[in-house]
Amino acid sequence: MTRRSPSHPFRRFFTSSLRHLVTPSLLLLAPACASDPTQGYAFTNSHDAAIRTVAVPIFQNPTFEKGLEIELTDAVIKEIQRSTPWRIAPEGTANTTLAGTLTNSRLRRLSTGRETGYAQELAVELTVDFDWKDARTGKTLVARRSFTATESFVPASPANERLEAGQHAAIQRLARDLVAELRSNW
Repeated sequence: MTRRSPSHPFRRFFTSSLRHLVTPSLLLLAPACASDPTQGYAFTNSHDAAIRTVAVPIFQNPTFEKGLEIELTDAVIKEIQRSTPWRIAPEGTANTTLAGTLTNSRLRRLSTGRETGYAQELAVELTVDFDWKDARTGKTLVARRSFTATESFVPASPANERLEAGQHAAIQRLARDLVAELRSNW
């Protein structure tokens, strides 16, 4: 009669650890969605490789909320650098240009205190129109009108958040959503 030796605890740990390392590595080799939805998955980049640079001039701002256009432009540039393969370039040398206008900035009351009647929670709503154009051909790659992002803040006690905190959060949201909209055309 043969006797089986019990499996060594180190061996079980090693094979388990190896499995946890190999499985995620294989996922990195998995294909990505193709740029053409009829093709399913592809092992190539799903975005247009000819687009390598983006120029982002300062957004226009005809609203009464001055200064938001500079913060929005900066947030969009940082989001492009963070989440896309594109580089930021000056307007005359870039492959594409992303131009936009901040068309509306407003506050909405979300809740009111029962005893005081004061606003407990407000939302900052920012709306932009933007066009992303190929600078070489003049073709519009993405154009959106009334593209809106909203973020809330609490000006009432105990939070006492300032309006600027709500505006900053709305600008960050708008920048993320706007760049995601550009990437959605890959």
